[in-house]
Amino acid sequence: MTRQIRTAIIGVGKVAHTYAQALKTLPRSQFVAVCGRDMGRTTAFATQYGVQPFTDLTAMIHEAGIEAVVIATPHPLHADQAVAAAQAGAHVLVEKPMAITAADCDRMIAAAQQNGVKLGVISQRRLYAPVQRIRAAIDAGKIGRPIVGSVTMLGWRSAEYYEMDAWRGTWEGEGGGVMVNQAVHQLDIFQWLMGPIAEVFGYWANLNHPTIEVEDTAVAVVRFRSGALGTVLVSNSQNPGLYGHIHVHGENGASIGVQTESGSTFISGVTVAVDPPYNDLWTVPNETHLLAAWQAEDRASVDTIDFLTYFHIRQVEDFLDAILEDRPPLVTGEEGRKGVALFEAIYESQRTNQPVRFE
Repeated sequence: MTRQIRTAIIGVGKVAHTYAQALKTLPRSQFVAVCGRDMGRTTAFATQYGVQPFTDLTAMIHEAGIEAVVIATPHPLHADQAVAAAQAGAHVLVEKPMAITAADCDRMIAAAQQNGVKLGVISQRRLYAPVQRIRAAIDAGKIGRPIVGSVTMLGWRSAEYYEMDAWRGTWEGEGGGVMVNQAVHQLDIFQWLMGPIAEVFGYWANLNHPTIEVEDTAVAVVRFRSGALGTVLVSNSQNPGLYGHIHVHGENGASIGVQTESGSTFISGVTVAVDPPYNDLWTVPNETHLLAAWQAEDRASVDTIDFLTYFHIRQVEDFLDAILEDRPPLVTGEEGRKGVALFEAIYESQRTNQPVRFE
């Protein structure tokens, strides 16, 4: 019989329902509790999924015998909640972004190490088939060393989006704008494919969202430790949203890429359907003929995969397996930190009008 892990969710917002569905259905999960700040909302959520409600995280872990938690709260809360959960002895899987500063990420990593628990970060787009093809091609040396990379995400967020929750669009509640919330996925994949960063110079601005505090657009240039160069352009200022692309160009002249988004990035718990991601660029020698078949395969996948939930569920499943198999999860705390360090460096670069060097 499959050993089950006693699981819980911290947070009762829109994305928490995605994790509730995962924890309720995965065979290695025994979903037993949820923790929220408001007892009324938390009780309603708990009743919907047949679990026990709590408003105290540590009490929930001890009283309900929780072994693993998923943190699905606003970004600035992630670090303190992850540290508290780890100190109470629970493994921690945290929604993106891992935190809003690299220093907070370091606190989370240290707490997990000191208390002997796993720490994972949701970055489910890494599991997309066209992203996996790019990673495999780089690992196999098919483009040689990556020498140029670009991430471009041009989307839209309306005033109504920011009005859905009080924390949206504020420094205190969200911790940042397009880089922290929507583009963090693309920034994560960008650095995952290109390798360790040496230096970043960037700017950010709020160009056409006067009712919010945070940035809706950011640009940056990146120098990698390998000597490769890269560019970042991410924005929520295009109505309608256009696309999200990540392209990698190799030293042998070959180029590979993925369109991760068609239009704006989806909103968990709100968006009802999305177009599937696909490889939009592939000039690897002797493989250019594969692109059309891959695109057909990727576009057909929407008939069998719910892109709004499937990859979240797969990453939760991996995290539970990592606990039982005593191995690192798919995206570790150390990996999750890298995307945070990138957007934090862009904020810092504008503040100082200087490039930010990475250790």
